[in-house]
Amino acid sequence: MSHESPMQQRLRITFGKAGPLKYTSSLDVAKIWERVLRRADIPILYTQGFNTRPRLQLAMPMPLGITSECEILDVAMREAISLDEASLIETLLRVSPSGLSIHAIESVDTRAPAMQSLVESAEYRIRFEDTYPRDLLQAKVDAILNADTIVIEKIRKRKRSVMDIRPLIISLAIDDNADLIAHLSVGERGNLRPDQLLEKMELGQEYVTIHRYKLHVLDE
Repeated sequence: MSHESPMQQRLRITFGKAGPLKYTSSLDVAKIWERVLRRADIPILYTQGFNTRPRLQLAMPMPLGITSECEILDVAMREAISLDEASLIETLLRVSPSGLSIHAIESVDTRAPAMQSLVESAEYRIRFEDTYPRDLLQAKVDAILNADTIVIEKIRKRKRSVMDIRPLIISLAIDDNADLIAHLSVGERGNLRPDQLLEKMELGQEYVTIHRYKLHVLDE
C-alpha cells in the first residue's frame, strides 16, 4: 500500500474574486486554483489513490453572486519553494483568469489547524440603489437589532427546520456611503449568509452588490 508523502510546505494565499468569477461556485474556484498552480509549475501535493486530488483548502465557501477581497486558500506542497512573494504573485497572476486577484502569499506551519476551523465571522458591504431611502434602511436595521429572535426556515434534503439567526448577527450598521455593513457569524459556530439576512429584512430585491471584505480568524 502506498502512503501519501508528507507535506513539505504550506502556502496560505489571500485572494479576491470579481467580475464573472462572482458566479463561480467554491468547487469551481478550487478547480481554477488547481489549474493556475499547475500552469505556474507550483509543486502541489496530491492525495494518493485512484482519484487523486490536490491538497487545496478554501477557508470559507462563499455564496454565488458575491465579490470578495479576503478569501483564503491553503496549499499543501510536496516540495518547499523559496518564497519571493512579489515574484510569486506576478507569476500566478500571469496564468490567472480575469477577476482573480492575489493580495498576499505566506508560508505557514504545516501542523497548523485547518483554516475552516479557525474562521468565525465575516464582514460584508452591501450596496443599494442611490434612490433607496436611508431612513427606511435605518428603520429596517433598527428592527433587526431590537429583535430578540429572528427565525428563518431552512429546507435541506426535503426536510424543513427553523433557525434563530439573531445570535449570528454580530453587528449591522449603515456607513457614510449609505452602504449596509453586516458582520455575520460563519463557520462552525453558525453560518448566516447575507442574502438570508436581506430576505428577512425584505431587501432581497433592493440591493445592487454584496462584497465580502474581511474574514475574522481565531488565533491559532
